[in-house]
Amino acid sequence: MRILVLGAGAVGCFYGARLAAAGSDVVFLARGEQLRALREKGLVVHSGHGDVRLPQVAAVERAAEAGRVDWVICAVKAWQVGQAAAGLGPVLGPDTAVLPLQNGVEASDQLAETLGPRHAVYGTTWIAAQLVEPGVVRHVGVEPRVALGERDGRATPRVTALAEALSRAGVRVEVPDDMLRVLWSKFVFISSLSGVAALTRLPVGEWRHVPDTRRLLVAALEEVAAVGRARGVALAHGVVESTLEFIDALPPSAQPSLARDVVEGRPSELEAQTGAVVRLGSEVGLPTPTHEMIYATLLPQELRARAQK
Repeated sequence: MRILVLGAGAVGCFYGARLAAAGSDVVFLARGEQLRALREKGLVVHSGHGDVRLPQVAAVERAAEAGRVDWVICAVKAWQVGQAAAGLGPVLGPDTAVLPLQNGVEASDQLAETLGPRHAVYGTTWIAAQLVEPGVVRHVGVEPRVALGERDGRATPRVTALAEALSRAGVRVEVPDDMLRVLWSKFVFISSLSGVAALTRLPVGEWRHVPDTRRLLVAALEEVAAVGRARGVALAHGVVESTLEFIDALPPSAQPSLARDVVEGRPSELEAQTGAVVRLGSEVGLPTPTHEMIYATLLPQELRARAQK
């Protein structure tokens, strides 16, 4: 199986390294210092689940250099999905599939619109990882987990093959019957955690048990769950309570990527997370005042970061 990792940041490099170490044929699409580091020094992943050191990896600057592949792991930021997908034509065979690992619930739809529905699947991941320097990734928390499935729910050989490859690589992998339920269950978590964390500008351990801030978090969780149900997603009855338990179990130093980007003045996934909650709620006539407040508060800095990019 030949796999192209589109987006050679922390998440893409973590999974690409695991897959390569387990025997998959992996090529990374990268640029700048990251491309040079991968070509000259290889790739290192530090993790409590076992380090990976690859002295040599295949890395290209343009998709066409990779040739045809069986799978593309799309690990770019959510706001980059459409543009990144538009350059994938040269790597797509008739049965090539693109697995989105973005935070949010719209990436697969964006891929289907850009590439055609046959090339898009549903996917998401749970992991906390950081690119500490070019070519070096540190897995900082959360058991690595990937869920994937066809958009029409069929069990297909290509999904089974990638799931087996990920499992051989030591990744917890699921092919659920209802991927929309899984995507929205994660969306309840990540959009709410990210929004509150970005407002506080602090790691989760410093605010999750502050009563006033916790009430804000609960309100945010409840809003996303309500939007999902209003859109026909069969979320579990106790999804808010189970998500709170998950957040309480995170390492105190955990800080979602959206919050890190806000703190460091970079463009973030605000539109794909908080903005999407507001927009998707509005489409079904459901107010989301907590997320509307978070969005309105963070939007000026987001606009500033994008203007300076």
